Amino acid sequence: MSKKVAVLMGSANDRPKMAPALDTLESFEVEATEHVMSAHRTPAKVASFSSEARQDGYGVIICAAGMAAHLAGAVAAQTTLPVIGVPISGGAIGGVDALYSTVQMPRGIPVATVAIDGAVNAALLAVEILAVSDDDLAGRIAAYRAEWLK
Repeated sequence: MSKKVAVLMGSANDRPKMAPALDTLESFEVEATEHVMSAHRTPAKVASFSSEARQDGYGVIICAAGMAAHLAGAVAAQTTLPVIGVPISGGAIGGVDALYSTVQMPRGIPVATVAIDGAVNAALLAVEILAVSDDDLAGRIAAYRAEWLK
């Protein structure tokens, strides 16, 4: 049985920008669940979900948040699963604050970070991570790339 991908958003308002990630995961037939939780407003929920994610069958966690964007770091601090951060655009400087908040992690707590609003690349990276131990998925990502690069 292949692993699931969790797509966490700091706010329900982030869903339109993260829908392409969910669509991409679905196109690869990767089970994905979406959750709204905030590193600042619901920290206990974030900690609980993150610390139990591996035993709940997840293989990768994608975290999207804007402005202070501490969700990916808060999740990475509670799990050893790969965490992919998606900085969300908005605010006074168009998401650069979210990018810096997501990418500037201390040693020992890595977060792979994609571009601002990079939902599709986050999903593709999650698929590549899962494909390391799933030959069928590796074939699908290879076929996608071959078609995309035509």
